[in-house]
Amino acid sequence: MEEGSINLPPGFQFYPTDEELVLDFLYRKASLLPCCPNIIPDLDSYVLDPWDLSGKVLSSGNQWYFFSQKTPDLTTKNGYWKQLDIDEAIYTSSSKIVGIKKYLVFYMGEAPDGIETSWIMHEYSLSNGGLGCAPYQRRSGKKNLDAGEWVLCRVYERKCSQHGLWYDEDDDDGTELSCLDEIFLSLDDDLEEISLPN
Repeated sequence: MEEGSINLPPGFQFYPTDEELVLDFLYRKASLLPCCPNIIPDLDSYVLDPWDLSGKVLSSGNQWYFFSQKTPDLTTKNGYWKQLDIDEAIYTSSSKIVGIKKYLVFYMGEAPDGIETSWIMHEYSLSNGGLGCAPYQRRSGKKNLDAGEWVLCRVYERKCSQHGLWYDEDDDDGTELSCLDEIFLSLDDDLEEISLPN
């Protein structure tokens, strides 16, 4: 395991909600407040391919978490992250907007002719007015860093169903299909040919 890698003790899983990621981790990071436990590391922008994240960032199950700085350059050694046109507001339990979740897909090759992969990134940022983050400048190397320049990223790989459709493991509502349901789903959509008794 590489130096700086973050792992949870055996038996523990990190499975926060979007609200928890924004309020308990990203807001505290951007406001220079202590984050206990301090388990999500900083990663130098998006330089690593998604399959190279293991051992370098916090992993829990098949998801990887890290802080980064906002950057327009989303290229890696073997591809690039392409933002989808989906921005989802993150609300508190009192219906206050505290953050924004952007969706990105990883493409192999050079933009714009890359090949879409099954890797997904959720990029969380603070909303402009939701939390009232105190304005400050944080010295990082030679440049100053605004609180709003931090993002928290969650990366995972989508799974492909037996029907060739992509799905996220979060989409599982806990219900299982019976053998009969699976048989019907595997049939072609030629249901007109099947005659049911009256």
